[in-house]
Amino acid sequence: MRQAGRYQPEYRALRERVSFIELCKSPDLVCEVTVRAVEQLGVDAGIIFADILLILEPLQIGFEFTDDHGPKILNPIRSAVQVDGIPDRIDAAGSLAYVMDAIRATRRELKVPLIGFAGAPFTLASYAIEGGGSKNYHETKKLMYGDEGLWNAFMSRLSSAIANYLIAQIEAGAQAVQLFDSWVGCLSPSDYRRYVLPHTKSIFAALPKGTPAIHFGTGNPELYPALKEAGGNVIGIDWRISLDRAWSVLGDGVALQGNMDPAALLASTDVMRARASEVLDSAAGRPGHIFNLGHGIMPEATVDQARALVDHVHEASQR
Repeated sequence: MRQAGRYQPEYRALRERVSFIELCKSPDLVCEVTVRAVEQLGVDAGIIFADILLILEPLQIGFEFTDDHGPKILNPIRSAVQVDGIPDRIDAAGSLAYVMDAIRATRRELKVPLIGFAGAPFTLASYAIEGGGSKNYHETKKLMYGDEGLWNAFMSRLSSAIANYLIAQIEAGAQAVQLFDSWVGCLSPSDYRRYVLPHTKSIFAALPKGTPAIHFGTGNPELYPALKEAGGNVIGIDWRISLDRAWSVLGDGVALQGNMDPAALLASTDVMRARASEVLDSAAGRPGHIFNLGHGIMPEATVDQARALVDHVHEASQR
């Protein structure tokens, strides 16, 4: 998950000088915070610092980041006229050139592989329709259930742009990419298959076959078989299902990423190490396991505790 953030004193100090969007649009600063996090934590790969909403700008969906309430969509998507105004295609390499410049700069500095990422179409659609964060996604489901043709048109535009964006990141130097479907857990498996799977599948089908792709969804373990069907060499899972259970459902032919509860970073170091060992024991030495948190690092965590986790996983894995 994103490695740089508010748990780092250096990041908080930087954010006192520049806004979040200014940081995202400064390749030099993105490189700085990405590389610093990798070096502080000692992880085996870096993930470029960015935000999943950046792609909305070339799609002409206006947004802003607020300090108190998170991202805000300026004109939530609720009508056919609005969807018709969204471009069918974007030039991601040009319109999001600052992301590509950041990837190139970071690749020059990093000694480990670099992962690029994008938000999945359902999660982006939910942001755009709800106008920001949501607990029940009632506006999203209202549009999805009420006008399936409009829903599919919107999702198709998003999926085309996301595929273009991930390909541009790969061409800029990202050695793997991750698709984040952070809000998809609000759906039932049948709704996912009907309204989401075809669109997400089109993204993975468009990616170069030689670049590993990670498909991350959270909130509903019942969705993982459908996520696997949609695509990805690796399925990223949260802490709501054990690794051995996930493998029993998905089969040994897929790699898994995960899945320690991020809250374990807030416990004592001994408890945190024990929780990490439980994840490794559940993996049972199978090939194709990438240890990770089941979601992002909480702002209340500390750099020392995160580093202690990485060191423990390295030591335990070697043993």
